[in-house]
Amino acid sequence: MWKYRFGAFVMLLAATLVGYFVYTTEVSSHLSSESTTTPAVVSPYAFKLGLDLKSGSHLVYLADTSTLKGDESKGAMDSLREVIENRVNLFGVSEPIVQVETGGVLGGGEDRLIVELPGVTDVKQAQELIGKTPLLEFKLMNPAVEKLPQEELNKKPIGEVFITTPLTGRFLEKTQLVFDRTTRAPEVLLNFNKEGSDLFAKITKENVGRTLSIFLDGFPISSPVIRQEITGGTATISGGFTPVEARDLVRNLNYGALPVAIKLISTQTVGASLGNEATVAGVKAGIWSFIIIGIFLILWYRVPGLIAVLALAVYVALNLAIFKLIPVTLTAAGIAGFILSLGMAVDANILIFERMKEELRKGRVLPDAIQEGFHRAWTSIRDSNTSSIITAVILYYFASTPMIKGFALVFFIGVVISMFTAITASRTILKAVGAKGESKFVRALFGSGIN
Repeated sequence: MWKYRFGAFVMLLAATLVGYFVYTTEVSSHLSSESTTTPAVVSPYAFKLGLDLKSGSHLVYLADTSTLKGDESKGAMDSLREVIENRVNLFGVSEPIVQVETGGVLGGGEDRLIVELPGVTDVKQAQELIGKTPLLEFKLMNPAVEKLPQEELNKKPIGEVFITTPLTGRFLEKTQLVFDRTTRAPEVLLNFNKEGSDLFAKITKENVGRTLSIFLDGFPISSPVIRQEITGGTATISGGFTPVEARDLVRNLNYGALPVAIKLISTQTVGASLGNEATVAGVKAGIWSFIIIGIFLILWYRVPGLIAVLALAVYVALNLAIFKLIPVTLTAAGIAGFILSLGMAVDANILIFERMKEELRKGRVLPDAIQEGFHRAWTSIRDSNTSSIITAVILYYFASTPMIKGFALVFFIGVVISMFTAITASRTILKAVGAKGESKFVRALFGSGIN
């Protein structure tokens, strides 16, 4: 018995500490952000709110798809959306809204990229988050100026020095830093797709000995010399790089490898669509819901109901702490997923308690009824939660927008934690109580309903 009491004590103490961490990090960040006398120092563990709960930036980019056909344009815009989304959302959970908008006949047939960044109210900061947004280009040096001294080349316009080729960043799949096996010198490895591989082979075959410069944001970032025809879609850039220079070049090539060129045409700061009042009202509603559910559990299930409330408190503390640590950006959809998983956590406890009641009615002693109740309810809890987890994984994998992914992620976390609290927390605390009496009063305390 002592091991269950010790386990329950450790579990509740840990939940209390986790709850204290959730509360203090949020309150300190909230007070700091409202302070007018000292600069705001927001805790890195403060809740991150979505654009529907918090202000943010709204940016509109115009994509140049004039040289692409219908199917190519759609594929390029989808790829562009993924690239920009990855830049501002490295972990896939910060929930920026990145979507493609295609204009019809009345809209001029323009393709636009809409980017919404929750919590970023500084437009310049928003542009920095997205990073460089030019078209990556490969240009050949003009034969007419190749033999001129560097001083004279620097005085001429770039358009006279370099000739544009059809090879652009949309044909570049990825770039990586490698090291020569013999000299261990850092090199940059380029990998083109099938169409880019054919273009690159043609360009290198016809221009052996010439300089093929790589341009980013209209400026050359590397000017390697073509030594031979390069086939297979893979090329290596070498030339005395330091590891830092090679790493920076790889980063610039990857960041600049946009499928199409884009231009920022509109920026604005967006206010919260729900606002602080709606957020506060939602929190109050959640608290009152928890209280009412707790009262129902205690009145209907008595001692097991009180234990279920403690287990739910552990569940809430663990979920909120995980939301802070990952971190998960909370939107209205994410909060809905959390509340849905909270209902499933209650459902698991109800299954266990109803099984216990059935075992008590069969005449089992209380400790055996508790053990058998958890044992018999486990298969139902396992199967129902497994199906929910599978649904959450599929929804996350096939989701087309970050908001749906956020809902699936929060729901997945909630279901997994609810399995832990329903089985481990409830069982440990219930066994720690150590009730062994067989009187009608004790059986009534551990029964349910009006009987």
